[in-house]
Amino acid sequence: MKFGPIRVADAEGTVLAHTVAAGDRTWRKGAALTGEDVAAMARAGLESIVAVVMEPGDIGEDAAAALVAAGLYAPGLDIRPAATGRVNIHALDAGVFVANRAGVDAINAVDPAITLATLPDLTTVEAGQMLATVKIVPFAVADALARRAADIAARAGAIGLRLFQPRRVGLAQTVLPSVKGSVLDKTARITAERLARSGSVVTGELRVPHDEASVAGAVAELARDNDMVIVFGASAVCDAGDVIPAAIGLAGGTVTRVGMPVDPGNLLVVGDVGGKTVIGAPGCARSPKPNGFDRVLDRMLAGLEVGDREIAAMGVGGLLMEIESRPQPREPRARNANTVYAVLLAAGRGERMGGRNKLLADFAGKPLVRHALDALAASRVRATVAVVGHEREKMAAALHGSPARIVENPDYATGLASSLKAGVNALPPDAAGALVALADMPGVRAQDIDRLLDTFAQAQGNAIVRATHGGKRGNPLILPRALFGALATLAGDVGARHLVETSEIEVIDVEIGEGASLDVDTPAALAAVRAALDKGGD
Repeated sequence: MKFGPIRVADAEGTVLAHTVAAGDRTWRKGAALTGEDVAAMARAGLESIVAVVMEPGDIGEDAAAALVAAGLYAPGLDIRPAATGRVNIHALDAGVFVANRAGVDAINAVDPAITLATLPDLTTVEAGQMLATVKIVPFAVADALARRAADIAARAGAIGLRLFQPRRVGLAQTVLPSVKGSVLDKTARITAERLARSGSVVTGELRVPHDEASVAGAVAELARDNDMVIVFGASAVCDAGDVIPAAIGLAGGTVTRVGMPVDPGNLLVVGDVGGKTVIGAPGCARSPKPNGFDRVLDRMLAGLEVGDREIAAMGVGGLLMEIESRPQPREPRARNANTVYAVLLAAGRGERMGGRNKLLADFAGKPLVRHALDALAASRVRATVAVVGHEREKMAAALHGSPARIVENPDYATGLASSLKAGVNALPPDAAGALVALADMPGVRAQDIDRLLDTFAQAQGNAIVRATHGGKRGNPLILPRALFGALATLAGDVGARHLVETSEIEVIDVEIGEGASLDVDTPAALAAVRAALDKGGD
């Protein structure tokens, strides 16, 4: 492949390297130029372009990407069509993604022109989630190189998906006077939700006293009719001789492991009774938040080996509390696209305003922040989370009486990303999307918000919906739940725009007029917007 400037007269059959506009026509990057294209370029006065000339043995970027991706095929993988030199590979169903690091590295070592990027090994994934992407960097590559990479992929089994295998699960909970019945009920519900993603079900529950004999009897009974038994103790396991591990032995079983190098989740027990797996769940598993129990459970449900050696190897990456916006895969898959919650970002310092908090400034008889909040309250969003930080007590007072739930962001000074994550992390499990609104945009009306919601529902919750003014991007916008996990990658004074621009999810623009761009960043802007809205009414 040769890349560089070429005379237009000689360009027929080449591939355009950069988008070119001339006369009333535009030729996009990657276009294969025909004789008619060349003639039109010449008529428009173009003399040279930057193009790619294919050499003998070369194949185009799409053909090369498709060839390499075909070598990666394994059951459960959905290999999408090639486009712009890229093939994305998705999960056909929920399970655990597996990657052969040596195989992936070998593919990437063939030539810098051929790349394969994947999720981390042993990542729990949902149906439809992207697992890997093959990208050919230049417009063409030698066929021999692509075939070598494809051959390595096929021989190495570089990537795969272990689908969840539905199991019958028995649940045992021990009881002490200090444990409320409501806690036991919540634990049973959350456990059932965790299992639902794999199609597994809790077939029965036993609640017994917190002693070895009672727990042993419950485990033995549940193990007879189920594939797995999960035990929640009323008191945490402190030793290999404690109630739950001792009960496994008393029931005729063996204990594989007591304790794991994952926090939260250290106090986990794994054993076996009559060939059936028994898990002594740590206390943190009573919460839907991610913990070490999820790692062990998901891998077991995907048919992966999870013994003493595998658990001992979980220490690197085991500090789950450091993952601020980790997706919660135990939530039910089905969500109503009409269930959209609003996240109102009202935590910033507004430094361009010269020191005073612009959101508390009087604006047509009420604080500026109330204009955005009142529009949300009058719209059809399910509920609103207002993220506060700077002057949080004054801000809470300004929001008093509104239906919004106030969430404090102690890290607001680090930038917009922390507030966005704090707001989305506070949304309930049934949220199909998050409508992100800025508190300094008083021109957005309830009917504008409802138009965005209608568009999101029509897209069945599978699109990013963005407000525009005169065709230019603005705010607010709706992020689908599929992007919630990606928020963890944001840092500093970066909002959702980065995700919108890099995501492969469809973006739908909705023209709502001046309100999409009417914000208050400076004292002059505040005065101008106040005058405009006061004149036209709030």
